[in-house]
Amino acid sequence: MNQVPLRTPELTVGQLAERSGVAVSALHFYERKGLIHSRRTSGNQRRYSRDTLRRVAFIRVSQRVGMPLEVIREALASLPDERTPTPEDWAHLSAEWRSELDTRIEQLVQLRDNLSDCIGCGCLSLKTCHLSNPRDVLGEQGPGPRRLLPETLRSREKQVSTMDSCAAVCE
Repeated sequence: MNQVPLRTPELTVGQLAERSGVAVSALHFYERKGLIHSRRTSGNQRRYSRDTLRRVAFIRVSQRVGMPLEVIREALASLPDERTPTPEDWAHLSAEWRSELDTRIEQLVQLRDNLSDCIGCGCLSLKTCHLSNPRDVLGEQGPGPRRLLPETLRSREKQVSTMDSCAAVCE
């Protein structure tokens, strides 16, 4: 690995890829999604400020805990430009994400518990499977895997649906 001198204020895309351990194509993707930014030289080459290294690390860690790129982009947008995310920034953002992560954990536990019979026998019997939905009866409750949604999300959707119905009547 070539050492990039600390005095180098900017990194090429290759240097950023090498230092961050992220493929050049992924860096281009992050840039298209607004997660990182570069400037262009007169020769149209990308140059990244050194703080982009920390931002890429932040993106990778956030992805590992299951955060969607849109949520990560919003989090990074809340930070000042040209400054690396600090441990305090990470603590603040991860605290905000805690409830979302708890909801995901609840969904995974429910999925695991509902699949335990199917995993054991492998038959996915439509007579006993908890995930079966004959004649799409659950489709009337809304889109998505209704039985896999946590109760809190289902009740929130019912509230929104009720408000939408009231708004439609009032128009």
